[in-house]
Amino acid sequence: MERMEAQFAFLKEIDKEKEIIRQTYLASGSRKEGDAEHAWHLALMTLLLGEYANEEIDVLKTMSMVLIHDLVEIDAGDTYAYDEQGKTTQREREVAAADRIFGLLPEDQGKKLRALWDEFEARETPEAKFARTMDCVQPLMLNHATEGRSWKEHGVKVSQVMGRNARTAEGSQALWDYAKATMIDPHVGNELKDE
Repeated sequence: MERMEAQFAFLKEIDKEKEIIRQTYLASGSRKEGDAEHAWHLALMTLLLGEYANEEIDVLKTMSMVLIHDLVEIDAGDTYAYDEQGKTTQREREVAAADRIFGLLPEDQGKKLRALWDEFEARETPEAKFARTMDCVQPLMLNHATEGRSWKEHGVKVSQVMGRNARTAEGSQALWDYAKATMIDPHVGNELKDE
């Protein structure tokens, strides 16, 4: 019972991820997406697009990674991709959050999920590289669907988008090439300007 109680305490705690709102709009533009929706979308993208990984990946492991990668934002908050000030404390906030949140689980499961989170952060394995590609391509897709709405609202410049995506091809060159051609390039000079 103690193990199950710890698991349900964790599951109740991570329900808070549903309340974290990101800066990216849904494809319909009707509202901004939540963190849990983002994680769900990345998991489905991984299932469907895993065939484009640069190296063979364990799809289930990668899906698990993207499902838990933002749980730390329950404590740390969402740091917008182009918020340079927020990024200065992001790592410290997220590590403390990972310690607490994954520490709610029975030790074996806590260590397993924490290891997946650490692997995602390190971005060294084929799975982590592909998970990071999904984490970058998904907001590009949604920004494109809303004609760059989030970029316009935040005054994001093409150099910022390219900087954020400097390593996106590490997980999938094919997906990066597609995203750049169809999701970024059409907005250069309109929504995305470098001045």
